[in-house]
Amino acid sequence: MKAGIIKSLERKKTTNLYEKYSKIELNNSKITTNWNQLTKKIILMGSSTGGPSALQTVLCSLPENITAPIVIVQHMPSGFTRSLANRLNALADITVKEAEEGDVLEDGTAYIAPGGCQLRINQFGKQVAVQLDHTTTSYTHCPSVDLMFSSASELAEYGKIVVIMTGMGSDGSSGLITLKRSGHVKAIAESEESCVVYGMPRAAIATELVDEVVNVEHIAKTILKYL
Repeated sequence: MKAGIIKSLERKKTTNLYEKYSKIELNNSKITTNWNQLTKKIILMGSSTGGPSALQTVLCSLPENITAPIVIVQHMPSGFTRSLANRLNALADITVKEAEEGDVLEDGTAYIAPGGCQLRINQFGKQVAVQLDHTTTSYTHCPSVDLMFSSASELAEYGKIVVIMTGMGSDGSSGLITLKRSGHVKAIAESEESCVVYGMPRAAIATELVDEVVNVEHIAKTILKYL
């Protein structure tokens, strides 16, 4: 009953999302059509309500030798993301850790943004690293999917595989728009059928910039298709 009420509220909150995002225009001159020419890839994931279970489903379906790093924003308060990372690390073949300042992103490792802290992805020479920010307060969520996505838009040499999963609200949609404007992006949204709350994927789909909509159990397979 509770889940049904939440979904009903989400539908009301997102009534105007299609109107809000339906006329987005992209600078097509910046968008690469030959995805396979991009040798460097990064996977960016955002989730909220119902996210820990969805993350377990996806991360535990990825192979240890996956050829990309994974950066995750899961809406959680400070103190909870480390235990989430440790639990997922024990279950998955890949390495899962709570992100730390200066972490250099490595293939086969998933970095979960610490609760109560903003995460940016910055490039330093040939390396890409995590920058944690305790001062930015201009976003509704901390950590924010929008902020993480937007920071990754500066990685010109990387193909970004974006995944937006179950969660209340619309975090991730503005960041997805920024990413798509920078080019080199494949976007995956979780389907309503498998979401606990269909807010974040619904908002992303409303931008008309999502490439695929799949049930959570098929997200890992879809990610691997783009690597």
